[in-house]
Parts: sequence; C-alpha cells; structure tokens
Amino acid sequence: MSFLTAHHINKSYQVGAQQLHVLRDLDLSVERGEMVAIVGASGVGKSTLLHLLGGLDRMDSGAIHVGETDIGTLPEHELTTFRNTHVGFVFQFHHLLSEFTALENAEMPLRIARLGASDARRRATAVLERLALGERLQHRPGMLSGGEQQRVAVARALVTEPSVLLADEPTGDLDERTAEALHALLREMHRERQLSSVIATHNMQLARSCDRILRLEGGQLVPA
Repeated sequence: MSFLTAHHINKSYQVGAQQLHVLRDLDLSVERGEMVAIVGASGVGKSTLLHLLGGLDRMDSGAIHVGETDIGTLPEHELTTFRNTHVGFVFQFHHLLSEFTALENAEMPLRIARLGASDARRRATAVLERLALGERLQHRPGMLSGGEQQRVAVARALVTEPSVLLADEPTGDLDERTAEALHALLREMHRERQLSSVIATHNMQLARSCDRILRLEGGQLVPA
C-alpha cells in the first residue's frame, strides 16, 4: 500500500520574463519499505521534487500525501512540525554546523522539537553509534572525513525516527569507495526502519540497488 504519494504535481518558477515549468502533472507512489531512485539530467528538477515531497517548498497545484496527511493543506507552522517529525533529509553537502560537535549536530532536530536534553543526547548517541561514529561524538565537522561528515548528516536525518527518507545526491561529493559504503549504509538503515525512501542520484550503482528506478524528464516520471 502506498505511503508517500504525489498526484498531478505542477511546479514552475519565474525566470526574468519567462515562466520555467519544472514539473508537469507529475505522479509518484512509494510504498512503505520501498526505496525509489530518481535519475535524470542536471537541472531537470530532481531537487525540486524532493523539496516538494518533504514540504520544503510549495507546489503550484496537485496533492502530496504522507500516510493520511495531505501536506499541501497544512499551514506553515504545522508543516514545519510535520516535516521535522516525519521526514528525514540527506543532501549532497552535509550542511553540518561547524561550531558544533557530531553529537550536537545529530541531536539538533530533537532539540528543535523541544525534547529534553538528556533524551535528545541519548537518542542521537544511539544513532551515531549505530553508524559507527561512537568514537567521533565530540569531534567537530572539520575533524571528520567527508564520509564521516555525511554519516553524521544521515544520523541527523534519522534521529527523529521519520517515516520518509529523502536523499538528494547523497554521495555526489564522496570518492567511489566512500560512496559505496554510504550506499550500503543507507540501504541497511532503510530496511531496518521500513522507510519510504526517495533517492535522487546520478550514481547508477546506487540507483540499481533501489527497488525501482524512475527517470525525470519533461517534468514527469517515467520508468528508467
């Protein structure tokens, strides 16, 4: 049964005097426990799609449901709460806060959600240890390798125990060996948590490890 669905999604941007139509009547359905790869040329709209699915941006028209929730109808403050609770994001660039430790970065979503400091630290520590970062808890991003920084970003995405994982070129800034290790880690965490995951990627090795591959072209998704 589909858990994450998008129906007739349209999204355009005003570029000077022209209107750029990025997504046109796009449909997507992702089951609970399914990992779907989205491939396509740079600039075709993969990031835009993920931002809409996760409530980071608003569509022009259409409907997006996460479970029973129509996220397009939520007022901004409810959407923010829903997004922080139910959706985990991993981006190409980790966007860690340089002045905070790995542990502090990972627990940030829980602190924003006003979870108590001790509970937030306990949960973030458990996820970081699960990602083999137990000895890096007090290291700041500048003291971590690229792969370690991205694993902290994965921990930050998973610490709220979301039902949806959205990853935008999660290995695009990593060398091949580190990217392969992160691929395996994402698949493992996806299976363990029975997530509905959408991965936008140029990496066909990562795409082929997913349950389905869809290509974004002409503003719509087609089987790859």
